[in-house]
Amino acid sequence: MTQHGPKTRGVLFDVDGTLVDSNYLHTLAWWQAFRQAGHDVQMASIHRAVGMGGEKLIAHLLGDGRDPEADAALKASHSAIFSTHWSSLRPFRCAKELLVQCGDVGLSVVLASSAPQPELTVLRAALDADSSIDAATSSSDAEHSKPAPDILAAALKAGGLEAENVVFVGDSVWDVYAASELGIATIALTCGGTSEAELRDAGAVEVFLDPQMLLRELAQSRIGGLAAVSAPGRNHP
Repeated sequence: MTQHGPKTRGVLFDVDGTLVDSNYLHTLAWWQAFRQAGHDVQMASIHRAVGMGGEKLIAHLLGDGRDPEADAALKASHSAIFSTHWSSLRPFRCAKELLVQCGDVGLSVVLASSAPQPELTVLRAALDADSSIDAATSSSDAEHSKPAPDILAAALKAGGLEAENVVFVGDSVWDVYAASELGIATIALTCGGTSEAELRDAGAVEVFLDPQMLLRELAQSRIGGLAAVSAPGRNHP
């Protein structure tokens, strides 16, 4: 974990599919990894599972009849293939500006990422917003992956925050499920490829198209409410 100064209220951000346009590259990388291992898995099924941790995604898609001993090789294959797409990673519109604005209104900004550290470094470089990020997690900070809440618990710890004083921003139903385990409200974005209906059915309290739309509606969102409580009397955009 990396950490800057502590604040009492904050926003936890998923990164893949939420701030960086990477979900379909992950889908392609998993599809190729499965094909190399002799598994024919539809891309649509893979995409719907993206957001889970690798081992849970494999179990979800291949089922109990697979050879669990091959899971590690599948994960390694996915990581190797995905790394060939690192140069193509781009942030969504206004992702950096969203992080900057959250920090400017007095909220702690924590990247609740379960990406391996080398991949997280690439994602952070794509975001180019390190001066506004107070803390970040990587895969080494969680024993169990989403939909288990471990990475969010680690993000709270990294930011010195309590669950009742944060909002989580994610893009998958697995994000919403993980946050609900800790009683954290989730703002969901559909830019990762999951529909508003599915995200709301999973329990998202608000749904926006992408970081740009959330930034535009920030003052009226749950994040704006947190900022108002965090700094009474401050004029928020």
